[in-house]
Amino acid sequence: MQARKFLITGATGKTGVHTIRHLLEGGHAVRAFVHREDARSEALRELGAEIVVGDLLEHDDVIRALDGVDGAYLCYPVRPGYIQAAAYFADAARRAGVEVVVEMSQISAREDSKSHAARDHWIAERVLDWSGVPVVHIRPTFFSEWFVFPWVRDQIVQEGKITLPYGAGRHAPIAAEDQARLIAAVLTQPADHIGKTYTLCGPVELSQQEIADEIGKELGRTIVYEPSSIDAYRAHLEKFGLPEFLIQHFLAIAVDYQNGIFAGQDGVIGEITGRAPQTVRDFVKANRAVFEQ
Repeated sequence: MQARKFLITGATGKTGVHTIRHLLEGGHAVRAFVHREDARSEALRELGAEIVVGDLLEHDDVIRALDGVDGAYLCYPVRPGYIQAAAYFADAARRAGVEVVVEMSQISAREDSKSHAARDHWIAERVLDWSGVPVVHIRPTFFSEWFVFPWVRDQIVQEGKITLPYGAGRHAPIAAEDQARLIAAVLTQPADHIGKTYTLCGPVELSQQEIADEIGKELGRTIVYEPSSIDAYRAHLEKFGLPEFLIQHFLAIAVDYQNGIFAGQDGVIGEITGRAPQTVRDFVKANRAVFEQ
């Protein structure tokens, strides 16, 4: 396989770091797009990545970052501006003549979503499609990393419970590292994937109590699921100083979760990469120190 050069946005984020590692290990060149120079970007530089500082909402930055690369991974956080960023990225990708753009969307992305972020992701997908850029969309369910966010982890660690307004809904948590393996595979061998949208899930679909049981087994303690209301969830999230855009998204997708939007289990990652994604227990075991702080 011929070595090529790839741009990775969200380079210091959950999927970006692992994608960069896989690409470098495969002998490819990587340009890491970061917001600022810091210890995280320096760690990527030490791995062998080229560091480019910029902002996805600055057209000139994006044009500069995409110049001379063969493919790119587009990952935008849950915050306002994604439609604009996607339009800038699509234009710059056309100019650069890239072979593929892998776009991180979300499983709840749809035109009638009540989440502003999820609807923005759906429109951003369409912008990229309309641009004519060769694109692959990925739509993950909840990341396994969700468990280590403080508004979830603190309750697990301190109270032995998961308190969310998810009712009897189910999903198969998917780790960022497993998603990165697929992203790297699609970037380096895009021919069979262009124009497709992949839903990314973990290997086993579970209820929230079953997830709590799996976490508890690995930690050697009892963890329980206590369903909450949407109003109580808002009050809980507000304690962590989260922006309203993010809170609105979390509340809207909680209803989606109850309605089965996040359900499903892996039928893609194992097939494309040759290795099944990790289970909840695998993830907790690998990140045990986070749950013992």
